[in-house]
Amino acid sequence: MKRVLEILGNSLRLAFLELKNNKLRTTLSLLGVTFGIFCIIGVLATVSSLEQNIQKDIKALGSNTIYIDKWDYSGGPDYPWWKYVNRPEPKFDEMLLLKQSTPLVDKISFVLDSRANLEAGNSLIERVDFYGPTEDFINIQPFELAAGRYFSSTEMEKGTSNVVMGYENAEVLFGKAENAVGKPVKMKNHKGTVIGVIKKQGQSFIGGWNFDRCVIIPYPSFRLLFTEKYSSPVIMAQARPQLDVEAFRDELKGKMRNIRRLGPKDADNFTLNSVSDFSKSVSGFFASVSMGGWFIGLLSLIVGAFSIANIMFVTVRERTSIIGLKKAIGAKRRTILAEFLLESSFICLLGGLIGLILVFILTFFLTQAFEFPVYISMKILGLALSICIAIGILAGIIPASIAARLDPVVAIRSK
Repeated sequence: MKRVLEILGNSLRLAFLELKNNKLRTTLSLLGVTFGIFCIIGVLATVSSLEQNIQKDIKALGSNTIYIDKWDYSGGPDYPWWKYVNRPEPKFDEMLLLKQSTPLVDKISFVLDSRANLEAGNSLIERVDFYGPTEDFINIQPFELAAGRYFSSTEMEKGTSNVVMGYENAEVLFGKAENAVGKPVKMKNHKGTVIGVIKKQGQSFIGGWNFDRCVIIPYPSFRLLFTEKYSSPVIMAQARPQLDVEAFRDELKGKMRNIRRLGPKDADNFTLNSVSDFSKSVSGFFASVSMGGWFIGLLSLIVGAFSIANIMFVTVRERTSIIGLKKAIGAKRRTILAEFLLESSFICLLGGLIGLILVFILTFFLTQAFEFPVYISMKILGLALSICIAIGILAGIIPASIAARLDPVVAIRSK
């Protein structure tokens, strides 16, 4: 153990001497490793943080949940909107039939969505998102309240003039969210009373439910204010726990075709949009982005590896007589080999650390610029160190082998 520590200490000292004596040469060689680590770790950290935030937003849409709609949510440049626009809208009665006839359904809700102005006293907010769900909505799409309460079962079933609103709406209309509870509001010439304020959700990267700026009213009350046909109706169906999503999708597809009396040759006039499909698509997209970062970074690392190998060849030539003296007094081949490999690895690690410092600076500015944290996980840090050590060993293996095989007599006389 003592011998290993001596080799480590000696290699570290020689590496710093190399930096001190040949600043420009070593610095230029480090740039390849520094830029490579910066590209790879910078991309991985940013992509990983962004993916985690988007996956979090996707999970907030309801785990193991399928949205039954006339529209396909996949989008894309070749989206055939004309195929979907003339499809019939999902209906409340269809939701009831699915609930009664599909044992695989754990929770199901019918939801309407429209926009209108919201008033309180002399304050006005234009084009507020109004949601009109049925009772199971809060169980499929859970959220916390910052103040007040949610609707009771009776209110959800029969309707009420009470409303639950988003945190930002409450702040704009009443100064503080907590002040909103119990206060009157006006919506499309109808009066209501705030009974609850949703806890602040923050920015969503995928759209979805805009809970910070919404107003929720029960489905029967919503129908009195808005026209159901033009309020983007959708059915949210959540499967029983541990049920396979594909099996659930097949069950819903069969039931919806029966409900709409579609023949064997008739195409589906509805779409089953699965939350798990969104998650897989996002993972695939970010995997492609990460591969791009790896490609750019690896090119830089290859350049850096050749530069460091060049340094090590020059170093072996400069220290040939010293290597001969060491071998003459008993130093073994593996000791010489280890010293040069460790020195090469230390140089790579130094370049990698500079790259990581630049990445930390990048993540700081990205965190300040966007409303989500960008961070470097321990897994990514470990990957960066592993890459540096691997590049150091690969770059130094040939020069170190040459040094280890030198004849001590020839090496001493070379000076």
